[in-house]
Amino acid sequence: MDKIIVRGNGPLSGQIPIAGAKNACLALMPATLLSEEPLTLTNAPRLSDIRTMTQLLASLGAEVTALQEGKVLATSCHGEINPVADYEIVRKMRASNLVLGPLLARLGHAVVSLPGGCAIGARPMDIHIDALSALGAEIELREGYLHAKAAGGLRGAVHEMRFASVGATENFLMAASLAKGTSVLKNAAREPEIVDLAQCLRAMGAQIEGEGTSTITIQGVDRLHGATHPVVTDRIELGTYMLAPAICGGEVECLGGKIALVESFCEKLDAAGISVEETERGLKVKRKNGRIRAVDVVTEPFPGFPTDLQAQMMALLCTAEGTSVLEEKIFENRFMHAPELARMGARIEVHGGHATVHGVERLKGAPVMATDLRASVSLILAGLAAEGETVVSRVYHLDRGYERVEEKLRAVGAQIERVKDEA
Repeated sequence: MDKIIVRGNGPLSGQIPIAGAKNACLALMPATLLSEEPLTLTNAPRLSDIRTMTQLLASLGAEVTALQEGKVLATSCHGEINPVADYEIVRKMRASNLVLGPLLARLGHAVVSLPGGCAIGARPMDIHIDALSALGAEIELREGYLHAKAAGGLRGAVHEMRFASVGATENFLMAASLAKGTSVLKNAAREPEIVDLAQCLRAMGAQIEGEGTSTITIQGVDRLHGATHPVVTDRIELGTYMLAPAICGGEVECLGGKIALVESFCEKLDAAGISVEETERGLKVKRKNGRIRAVDVVTEPFPGFPTDLQAQMMALLCTAEGTSVLEEKIFENRFMHAPELARMGARIEVHGGHATVHGVERLKGAPVMATDLRASVSLILAGLAAEGETVVSRVYHLDRGYERVEEKLRAVGAQIERVKDEA
């Protein structure tokens, strides 16, 4: 098993290219199940989660070919489709549940295992089930599998979600694209990944309006055709690398970044004393003057502060001047990185969904353990600013969501390397 060694060595300088969004690509790939014609995705990230989705789609009968060193995914689903998404693949990744809507729309039935992924909260499937049931699907849970069928096909309907779930919005969009009649989804998620999926489906012939707002209207069509679509920039990778010069000092330009993708995050950086400037090629980030200032953070659905940047923001605030309070309102059990940061000298108190961070002058390197995807990179960021050496173990989490992290950070002057754990 690999581990990553980080040595704090001062300010960073240079450029970091930001990859296509993992969470967007994982929703776009299942869209190939909706059509017999090819779907080509450009600007795809090269991640283990993408390989897992490729494996899942192949098990269902789709073809996925990685071109241009994995940056282009050529997908097709023109043959016989297997309606069963097996546990052995689905358990590896939460986004595997995104095949449920497309399979129902294309075949009228599906059997999908309950999904896995990071242990950061319950993230129940009932919101997905309610959304698809509104379209006429009958879904029941038996022996760990969701058995779904839509006798006579899916039908358009009006449905309001009790929570603005990104995954459930994506499942509903894909299913409703081939449903009979008009569907209206209220309290829909507004994330850029939703907008990206809607734009891709529209390129395939879907009739969708309102993406990016809380109400999306879909007029079902008889069939979808092929298309080529670029995956949107990964706003979570963007925010993560924006924090590197914020923590270490220096100036880094994140290529492909746009403030519109991370506006609420940028507002908190500004309050903390970090300058973010939009350039022709991306976002240039640097500290304004002196020590970082404490700020309070509340995670919320988009356009609020992203839960997937909470752990990284906590790493920044560990050395801020003053006391910060972070409130996690999206997932329970998402402060597992706090004890690991405490091993590096951070002063953090966790009470339920609140974490109080008392800033210290300096963190110190220590052996730490990654507990989930975003926690793993927060420990790397902390290590960049710490005295001495930080050794991060269980970094297989990292590879699910960050493409060549050591290479990108070394390019701006970080001392970071990946080694094999001999234990």
